[in-house]
Amino acid sequence: MSITLPTEESMQDIEPEVVIIGAGAAGLSAGLTLARARRRVLIIDGGLPRNRFAEHSHGYLTRDGMSPQQLLESGRGEVESYGGQIVSGTVQSIDVSERTPSIGSLTLTTGSHVVRPRAVLVATGITDILPSIPGVAEGWGRTVHHCSYCHGAQLDPAQEVVVLGGDNKRFVLKQAKLLRHWVSTVSLVTCGMDLTETEWSDLRQRGIDVLEQSVHHVADNEEGGCTVTLDNGDSKGSGAVFVGPIFKPNDLLLRGAGCAVDGDDWIQVDQHGRTSVPGIWAAGNVISSPDQIVNAAAAGATAAININDTLLGLA
Repeated sequence: MSITLPTEESMQDIEPEVVIIGAGAAGLSAGLTLARARRRVLIIDGGLPRNRFAEHSHGYLTRDGMSPQQLLESGRGEVESYGGQIVSGTVQSIDVSERTPSIGSLTLTTGSHVVRPRAVLVATGITDILPSIPGVAEGWGRTVHHCSYCHGAQLDPAQEVVVLGGDNKRFVLKQAKLLRHWVSTVSLVTCGMDLTETEWSDLRQRGIDVLEQSVHHVADNEEGGCTVTLDNGDSKGSGAVFVGPIFKPNDLLLRGAGCAVDGDDWIQVDQHGRTSVPGIWAAGNVISSPDQIVNAAAAGATAAININDTLLGLA
């Protein structure tokens, strides 16, 4: 997917009160709220939304089935209609060493331009690190998925679904169990993932077929669905394949600014999205293991309200 945004030259005359890094659901929702609050808002976006591989997005009230690109284009238009500005670029760092009169400064890697806002919201999302099985990356977002709540309703209940084991064992097992709610036949190919006796027993009781095999490759079928070919030469036709990616938050900016992390090594925020560093907020998947689009949008709006209240001395 290709998104065309203004270039960095558009930033020369911008003196924003709030800078938002990332123009996904969280960032755009925050931008809309702040622009409607008559704040000078600048959104800086790298142009690589997490769901760019998917043909449709689901679960967002009044927008169910809309393509991710269409959803983001609509959101950008709404932000800009209230005076918010969106530019393309990558932020190199957040410097909080000089907080008077500004909270910090941002430097774009695409040039030497420096922006000094009063508040920063980081909404840079998460990266899905997929199993290194041939065909998984190629089918990602079409026939290969990770979220049953995002894609389960589109599955044919009569078709088999194959779940592939991987390093994110807890997530893999949960998805296999969840998918039995949407389809009658679920097979879990362990792909070297060790299972305890308790886990084996639980899967069997739920009617999930467990195959202690590895996968040679996954291939899309012309008629729809895909075929999973095992290392032993056997193959399984499947309506879809589900995997458990490693979820890597794009939080280097937050860590570089000195934001504290929690016990699970995620950036720590309060209920308003405030980090431990004054003037820096975070929202969406960058601080929360994979939420749906609607969750990210809500988190962005929540953070934006708190940012405006804080700038007014009301928080």
